[in-house]
Amino acid sequence: MRKYFITGLLILVPLAITVWVLNLIIGTMDQSLLLLPESWRPEALVGFHIPGLGTILTLLIIFITGLATRNFIGRQVVSLWEGLLTRIPVVKSIYSSVKQVSDTLFSSSGNAFRKAVLVQYPRQGSWTIAFLTGIPGGEVKNHLQGDYVSLYVPTTPNPTSGFFLMVPRADTVELDMSVDEALKYIVSMGVVAPEMQADKKIITDIATDAGKHN
Repeated sequence: MRKYFITGLLILVPLAITVWVLNLIIGTMDQSLLLLPESWRPEALVGFHIPGLGTILTLLIIFITGLATRNFIGRQVVSLWEGLLTRIPVVKSIYSSVKQVSDTLFSSSGNAFRKAVLVQYPRQGSWTIAFLTGIPGGEVKNHLQGDYVSLYVPTTPNPTSGFFLMVPRADTVELDMSVDEALKYIVSMGVVAPEMQADKKIITDIATDAGKHN
């Protein structure tokens, strides 16, 4: 009886969490319908709420914004808008910080998480996975003697929160795994272990040999 119950949990819990996360995302994006005049909203036109329409509207706004800012005029408008925001005392600090983070995370040329490494944290002898984000700079660099690196240590199972550390490069161990594999390992709390690169190479070689014979 207990075995069947646990099996049911293993099947339904991931599904329920997935549905909950999707519902949260869609519900949040549906709030963009509030930007429309009340007479244009689905409730006024068809008499009831249609889930997902706000999500489509949000994606459409994002796409049109990206399309409009790819040309010369759009870039000039964005430049003027950012210039205005950076002149407002409190808004300047918030906007500049958020923009730097978003540019690093979402830019096609960004390298927010460059490599996965092992680091001893929160104490000596206790190891965790961290992500290399760069090297210390500015005033901080002047107070650090030696070769230091900047690390982001995510929490489990929610990797969107974590800790920022600056440690000697010699105290880190570079891992032969992709950032995606490391994230899966962290989110699963160590249950979903990444495949060894050697095993992947063997599988790739077998597939290549099979292709040659065919």
